[in-house]
Amino acid sequence: MNMATECERGKLSDIAEIVMGQSPPGETCNETGNGLPLLNGPTEFGGHHPDPVQFTTDPRKYAEIEDLLFCVRGSTTGRMNWADQRYAIGRGIAAIRHKVGKEYQPFLKAVVDAGLPTLLASATGSTFPNVSREQLRDLECVIPPLAEQKRIAEVLGTLDDKIELNRRMNASLEATARALFQSWFVDFDPVRAKLDGRHPSGMDAATAALFPDSFEESPLGHIPRGWSVQPVGDVIDCFGGGTPSTSETKYWEGGTHHWTTPKDFSSLQAPILLDTDRKLTDAGIAKISSGLLPAGTLLMSSRAPVGYLAISAIPVAINQGFIAMKCNESASNYFMLNWCQQNMAEIEGRATGTTFAEISKQNFRPIPFILPSQEIMTAFSARVAPLYARITANLRESRTLATLRDTLLPKLLSGELSVADLPPLP
Repeated sequence: MNMATECERGKLSDIAEIVMGQSPPGETCNETGNGLPLLNGPTEFGGHHPDPVQFTTDPRKYAEIEDLLFCVRGSTTGRMNWADQRYAIGRGIAAIRHKVGKEYQPFLKAVVDAGLPTLLASATGSTFPNVSREQLRDLECVIPPLAEQKRIAEVLGTLDDKIELNRRMNASLEATARALFQSWFVDFDPVRAKLDGRHPSGMDAATAALFPDSFEESPLGHIPRGWSVQPVGDVIDCFGGGTPSTSETKYWEGGTHHWTTPKDFSSLQAPILLDTDRKLTDAGIAKISSGLLPAGTLLMSSRAPVGYLAISAIPVAINQGFIAMKCNESASNYFMLNWCQQNMAEIEGRATGTTFAEISKQNFRPIPFILPSQEIMTAFSARVAPLYARITANLRESRTLATLRDTLLPKLLSGELSVADLPPLP
């Protein structure tokens, strides 16, 4: 069914109300929870809705529940989130709401998504782009009949809801893994329980038997008896990367090997790398001393900024902005991922540099850490491996759903495709 004749051309202002933010007086702002949560820009944006850190007792402009929050200023112009509560909005944010009702909001976001390249191209500003209220209002769009808008909203909303569900599930799974690491390797709960004559909570007898029932002194204070303190570099192998000449097409053109930079990590919602923006040829891989690193390698950005972390789910080559960790049975990638997360303050504290902070392999390798027995390491990895496998599967599903959404979006908005023509959604 071709709906092109049933659609009209119009502007965003024909279907949406647009509220531009206004900053409240500085003296009314606080971080103690007094007043209404305040959004100044996308620094508070999360995967789906914001996590506010400021409040104001004198809000000037508001976003209502389920409004589309749109960043209108700076290098992150165009980033979006959903309002999960009423917010005060500052100059960096616009709130956009469908004139008919909240159930049409996913359709409205689709319209803004489709028009985003136009908005960014028309944004003004010598250093960073700025999108004005008029530019938002005048954004041209195709407007299907209201009933079709609602059906499109239901389809796109279903896909986005599943993607958000996966994100929340992944956050919960990752929190579970972190909690286990904290219990076993930071708080030493199983050892303390046995020292007190109790059975370790939530642990079978075979696993409990792996833990000692006392502590001993070490350079890092009291540690479980029989464990050791070792420099990171004595337990795992650390590698750097490189960048083949970008002017040599033989290194890049037709490349099939994943090559990553810290930029690929900036948008990760879980510490798993599934893909990269750029690919290298065989000749390009040969120019990097560490070559193609195997799937399962733990990657940590070493500069700009220090501390992005992910386990690569793919064979990957890295640029010089990383420390790659090839882990082993003594210290698994899951253990080292959690250890780096737990000890990021110390890692960052060993970074040097005048222009930007950088942690070198030479400064990273000597960091001491507490190493449990190999049997306990194996038990920990066996417990958390299914969690990270589920995280990876959820990420892959969300990528598939996002691709489907992005493929459907222009066809549904243009009327080329009707919701009635769609097969059942996955």
